[in-house]
Amino acid sequence: MSDGFLSPFDVETPSGAEGWEEMYPYYLLFDPARRESEENRFWFYNGMHFPEPMPAFDMITAESCYLSIGLYQGRVFSIPNVLGIEHRVVNGYVYITSNEVSDPAEIEKRLQTFLPRIGFYYENWDSLVARWQAEVDRRIEDLAALAVPRLPAIEDEQELIHDHKLGSNYRLMAAYDSALHLYNELNQLHFELLLLAYGAYLTFFQFCQAAFPDIGLQTLGQMIAGYDTTMMQPDDELKALAAKAIELGVDGEFAEGLGHWDVLDALGGSDAGRAWIEELEARKHPWFFMSTGDGFYHHHRAWADDLRLPFAAITGYVAQLRDGAELARPKAQLLAERERIAAEYRELLPGEDERKQFDELLGLCLHVFPHAESHKFFIEHWGTSLFFNKIREVGAVLAENGFFADAEDVFYLDIHEVHEALSDLGLAWAGGAPARGTVYWPPRVARRKEILAALADWTPPPALGVVPDVINDPTVQLLWGVTAERLRAWAGGEDGGGAIDGYAASRGVVEGIARVVRDVNEIGTVQLSEVLVCPVTAPSWAPVFPKISAAVSDIGGMMSHAAIIAREYGMPAVVGTGHATKRIKTGDRVRVDGDNGTVTILD
Repeated sequence: MSDGFLSPFDVETPSGAEGWEEMYPYYLLFDPARRESEENRFWFYNGMHFPEPMPAFDMITAESCYLSIGLYQGRVFSIPNVLGIEHRVVNGYVYITSNEVSDPAEIEKRLQTFLPRIGFYYENWDSLVARWQAEVDRRIEDLAALAVPRLPAIEDEQELIHDHKLGSNYRLMAAYDSALHLYNELNQLHFELLLLAYGAYLTFFQFCQAAFPDIGLQTLGQMIAGYDTTMMQPDDELKALAAKAIELGVDGEFAEGLGHWDVLDALGGSDAGRAWIEELEARKHPWFFMSTGDGFYHHHRAWADDLRLPFAAITGYVAQLRDGAELARPKAQLLAERERIAAEYRELLPGEDERKQFDELLGLCLHVFPHAESHKFFIEHWGTSLFFNKIREVGAVLAENGFFADAEDVFYLDIHEVHEALSDLGLAWAGGAPARGTVYWPPRVARRKEILAALADWTPPPALGVVPDVINDPTVQLLWGVTAERLRAWAGGEDGGGAIDGYAASRGVVEGIARVVRDVNEIGTVQLSEVLVCPVTAPSWAPVFPKISAAVSDIGGMMSHAAIIAREYGMPAVVGTGHATKRIKTGDRVRVDGDNGTVTILD
């Protein structure tokens, strides 16, 4: 143990999860042959994106992202002081570390590549965003259109003989490979512009910290608040549907405790109800391709596939509208405050050159930063939901042929094992022999389900290895809120009295009753004006923000989802606390101080 954190090699396996390692590729495990180097590095738990133990197949979501992050950080933009991100799996949970550059000569060399390349992107931002969108749209269209063939008893004569198509067994494997390729291509595009959006904010942030040493982080956040992003549109559609229900006089059908099928059945019995259903269908595409999580787990289904969350949100919005609540963000107020703060700080600068630089950096930030949120809908929600559904179609073929009891079982194989299973099935189908997978996979799938259930009850430590003196990676600081200072605070433990410290993410001070929510399935329990306390939020949690009075999270930095949305709704938020969900219980009265970054349990 160093600085309060275990060596990754000293983490014990939870009872019942023995053998968890065989679910993951060898290159994602800590290797005893490299123990000295690996345990002397710093690894932190990426609970922001991967809060649950990873089913074997779902590891592609981490691997594909880190392939792209490393490409753009280290090899394309040549960020001077950082390369890419490495990840490992510990008891099914994802830990990451940033590979940083410390040699001044190498930093200077990389800077010479970095500056002209980012200059090109910033100077041509709008045309490059349009290019990016066209490339993303094409992959989404290709995924939606991808055909996954079944294996017939006899091939179709027209297809094979007259049209000269290749065999169904080959086309099945090719469809699987195509789905993987399209998903990886979406993630290659994922980080092309995202890192530059963060970079613009970081540059403005560093300028302000140098010019105004006492400026608060939340003040910096306020200077870019009030923007619109694609990620807000799905929730806006739910608010519009709630308003439509009241307009049509069918709001009485939306009652707490009713399932969405009950509501739809009741609505189908009247002209007004059927008109509302037509409105629902008109608004679904593409906005209901919103994952109920953050787009990294197969079981976080899109709203299009599972209407429970959107209908629960609509029901809540109907009740709030009846009570006269204002559901919209206070955008005009945010914009006015943004202009006021920026003008005040601009006037504090000593000369016109500094003011010109301030204006340019802030203008760039306002222009490019909305992409940091907007891109998520296309990649992590719409594209990833389509991808997982294509894999379900592959799983259905394997299940039809006796490999599994259910198509969903395909997600308990890793991406390489699925290809092996398809090779096994294709050979057996072609040769007329039983596939070995029918006896090989069922017991392994059953065991992996047991392992994941055991791992779900384990609490991953926030970090492993040695805490560095400084963390230079801007993405790590802004998104995860991980700095050497925060890590040392986390290492101090989760017990004890006094205030819980974190990042002052959004201004204001509120006292209220805490509601501890550990995953998206529990957000329906949140009551009006409560304080949300959670490990981390995802964009799918948006419907809860109009109800709450403040937000507190274990994980996250100034650019985390909880921080951004809290600022957009003008409510206090403290993020990156490390242990708030363990110290605070539902029903506790707490004070959330978003000015100073503290949470105090009052009683």
